[in-house]
Amino acid sequence: MGDLLVARGVTKRFGAFWAVKRVDLTLPAGRLTSVIGPNGAGKTTLINLLSGLVKADEGSVEFRGRDITTLPIHERVRRGISRSFQITSVFPRLSVHDNVLMPVLARLGESTHPVRRVRADAPAALEATGLLERVGLRPQARQVAGALSHGDRRLLEIAMALAPQPALCFLDEPCTGMNPSERQQILALIKRLAEGGATTFVVVEHDMDVVFAISEWIVVMNRGEVLVQGPPEDVRDDPAVREVYLGEEVAE
Repeated sequence: MGDLLVARGVTKRFGAFWAVKRVDLTLPAGRLTSVIGPNGAGKTTLINLLSGLVKADEGSVEFRGRDITTLPIHERVRRGISRSFQITSVFPRLSVHDNVLMPVLARLGESTHPVRRVRADAPAALEATGLLERVGLRPQARQVAGALSHGDRRLLEIAMALAPQPALCFLDEPCTGMNPSERQQILALIKRLAEGGATTFVVVEHDMDVVFAISEWIVVMNRGEVLVQGPPEDVRDDPAVREVYLGEEVAE
C-alpha cells in the first residue's frame, strides 16, 4: 500500500487563530480514513488545504510523489483529487443526469460544449448514467436536482465527486442532516465504493457511529492539531479522545 498523499507541517492561520497547526498526515492508497474532532477542531480547514480550496501558510503537500503545495484546486482535480462539501452544492435547475454530466465533460476537455447538445448515447452521457447507477440514482436521472430529497442530493454530490475519476476523494460530513435510514444508505455506499479500490476515500465527520462503522483508520483533531490517529479500536479506547472529543473525564 503506497502513500498517495503526504502532508508535512501544514498550517493555516486566520489572524491570531490557528485553524490548522503544523499537521503531518499520510494517506495510503486504498485505506478508508476518517477525520473527526469537536466543532472548531480544524477538520474542514485541513481538507480545504489538502484539496487546494485554501492556500497553506506553511508546510508542504505531496500527491503521488509530486509537490502540489502551490497548485489551485482545479489543478489538483486534474491530478486526481476531488471532494464534496458540507453544504449541498448541486445545480438545482439542472437534471440529476446533467449535474453529473458536467464534471464528466470537464474531465474529457469538452466542458465548452453545451450540455443540451450531448447525445444520450455519447460516451460522456453513458458514463454519467453509469455513475448514477453506482450511487442508486439512475431512476431519478431526468428529475430536476432541486426536487431531490436531502439524502438523494448527498448521493448526487458523491456521483459528481467521482466524475473526475479521482484517485483520492474527500467527503466532508456526507451524512449531515440525514435521518437514520438515509445515513445507513450513505454508509453502505461509501463502503462499497471504497472496496472497489479505484478511489481512496477520506471522510470528515463528527458522527461517531458513522466513523466507527466505515473507517479503517481514524485521525482525531483538536484545536487545529492531530491529537491521536490509528485504527478504530485503538482510537475508541484512547483516554485523550474520550476526554477531549467525547467529553468524558478520565482519571489519571
